[in-house]
Amino acid sequence: MADSERCPRCLLQRWVCLCAAIPAVATRTRIVIVRHHLERWRSSNTGRLAHLALPNSEIVEHGGTGGVAVLPPLDGAWLVFPEGEPVTAAPVPPPRQLVVLDASWSQARRMFRKLAVLRGLPVLRLPDAPMPAARLRDAPAPGRVSTIEAIARALRLVEGDAAATPLEALFALAVERAAATGRRVR
Repeated sequence: MADSERCPRCLLQRWVCLCAAIPAVATRTRIVIVRHHLERWRSSNTGRLAHLALPNSEIVEHGGTGGVAVLPPLDGAWLVFPEGEPVTAAPVPPPRQLVVLDASWSQARRMFRKLAVLRGLPVLRLPDAPMPAARLRDAPAPGRVSTIEAIARALRLVEGDAAATPLEALFALAVERAAATGRRVR
């Protein structure tokens, strides 16, 4: 597909562009999305959608010509990653920042191993939850979710439904619009 047929902001085909539906979700918690360089131009990349909806977020690129990601100061940060025991109640004190790896699952595991600064962070492992019926990509195991879903679940835990619900609705709309283009949703 020609680039002129895609929205330059959400990267979906222009006729199913999500931009007008992207909410502005205010959060106390800063979201740092560490995105693998191969995800940057993928229309199925939900880290981009989360960033567009979250004014208190930033994307840090990892890999490619940029090399290893240089992260901002991570004071009070927790890493959202499926390792360790699930956290079912908000940490006290609550995280000031959440760091989320935005990549395929194999890329995310490599990023976790390569970025030494992440290994010093406390890990917020989200409990497994039912998956939505439709997805943009296959999940490698039960409980493995997209970046925007992980951010929504983490924000629900630390801030409540007001931050999570609009992100979940945006993801559902993204899946619906992708399916409308003839793309196979899982």
